[in-house]
Amino acid sequence: MSADSYTPRTLGQVVQQAAEVYGSKIAITDAGTQFTFAELDAARRDSARACIAAGLEHGDRFAIWAPNIYQWILAAIGAQSVGAVLVPLNTRMKGSEAAYIIRSSGARLLFTVGEFLGVNYSQLLSEEALPELERTVLLDGPKNDTTDVWENFIAAGQSVSDAELERRMSVVTPEDTLDILFTSGTTGNPKGVVTCHGQNIQVFETWSATVGLRSDDNYLIINPFFHSFGYKAGWLSAIIRGARILPVKEFDLDTVMAQIESEKISMIPGPPTIYQSLLAHPRRDQFDLSSLRLAVTGAAPVPVELVRQMREELGFEVVVTAYGLTETCGVVSICRPEDSAERISHSSGRAMAGMELKCVDKQGTEVAVGSEGEIWVRGYNVMRGYFNNPEETARTVTTDGWLRTGDVGVMDEAGYLRITDRIKDMFIVGGFNCYPAEIENMLCSMPGVARAAVIGVPDQRMGEVAMAFIVPQADSSITSEQVIEWSRSNISNYKVPRSVQLVSELPMNASGKVLKGDLRDRAARQL
Repeated sequence: MSADSYTPRTLGQVVQQAAEVYGSKIAITDAGTQFTFAELDAARRDSARACIAAGLEHGDRFAIWAPNIYQWILAAIGAQSVGAVLVPLNTRMKGSEAAYIIRSSGARLLFTVGEFLGVNYSQLLSEEALPELERTVLLDGPKNDTTDVWENFIAAGQSVSDAELERRMSVVTPEDTLDILFTSGTTGNPKGVVTCHGQNIQVFETWSATVGLRSDDNYLIINPFFHSFGYKAGWLSAIIRGARILPVKEFDLDTVMAQIESEKISMIPGPPTIYQSLLAHPRRDQFDLSSLRLAVTGAAPVPVELVRQMREELGFEVVVTAYGLTETCGVVSICRPEDSAERISHSSGRAMAGMELKCVDKQGTEVAVGSEGEIWVRGYNVMRGYFNNPEETARTVTTDGWLRTGDVGVMDEAGYLRITDRIKDMFIVGGFNCYPAEIENMLCSMPGVARAAVIGVPDQRMGEVAMAFIVPQADSSITSEQVIEWSRSNISNYKVPRSVQLVSELPMNASGKVLKGDLRDRAARQL
């Protein structure tokens, strides 16, 4: 599909069109609950009515803080159908982290759950100042004094007339904002990435066609819905293609293996750790995995041997790797199904249709093929900007539309991209981006910590994990174990340093910048 021939659509229109095309075909299977595509569209309309009844206006923000459950999708598509803007929250966040995003986005409505993995999200927010948050609705779990339950929320929407519902849905355009996904950065404070309906639908119409997602696929979505991978490359793409959505609330390898067999799962995307776990399962031969067909991976190096094993031992017909950023609706480049195992392993693919890629030097001049440079991308996938942050937007997007990714790469003659470094020092833990500045700021709020420097170090299971170098305050007697324990209570678990070194000083250059390269060299000698 060429970008020129594409007809812009809203998310609501996509769900409605899927209902018209796929009707009685199963759209979602989740813990004993099923929706056909026709039923999904009806549930979308009920959810939209409820959002109108709750006073959610066109352009208002709403947050979802919940694991992968079908109600997550219903809440999102209902509110987005009447012009509200989704703000997803990472389920691993602590209360202060979630509160920062709720405040920054001005979210008026929060959808969450009673408890997940022993954590009560409403309780985490009980001491936080959230002046614009008017209402909390539990998608799943018992009601308490400060929340309402999903069933009551939906019931209240029945007072909204068909005429009012149609009026509200009809004014939403492809150029309206669909979501604001907050991404961390070198400043230490997450920034809200603004993207619209039309560009996201086009990106994932193209992405799903490129990877070969089909209407007969059973799509096991392990990647969290709060992330582009689980949300946009996940349930949104499945709806676009008419594939069946099977959300994974909590990853358990035995359960996943059994589900592949019982539900004839054909599509599993995710970081390499997902496939490595499947391959390493001691009872893999006891499960029928013959339905597996399509794998899309990335977010960490993919060894050639892993690609071979995925094809030959797990039976995947198609294995592709991809590269993207939140600022590009999640996609920049992708391999093609026919690419060799070596190309899939050694590159992150080439630009998707309608997108441009180049590598540039410090002056913004394109470098020669085969030379390292900062990766810039331009096209319909580039964000509209950072929410309420024009200064950072101007620093990130050039006046002629090029997005500075902050990543370093090399491009070959065929346009295939190989990521070689990260200017911003970001590292990836099990598929999740980690930014040292953000973790360092948090560590420096711990009593007894004077300075902190964080790097990513290799880890066989997670790809990379955080390692912290801590300069204690002069009168402090903190230990490495205490820093890790404090981090577990105050920082999202994937950001928690797995190892901590107490040092008297950090290596710095003449301008006072910490020399992360020296710290990486030190860590490498110790590993």
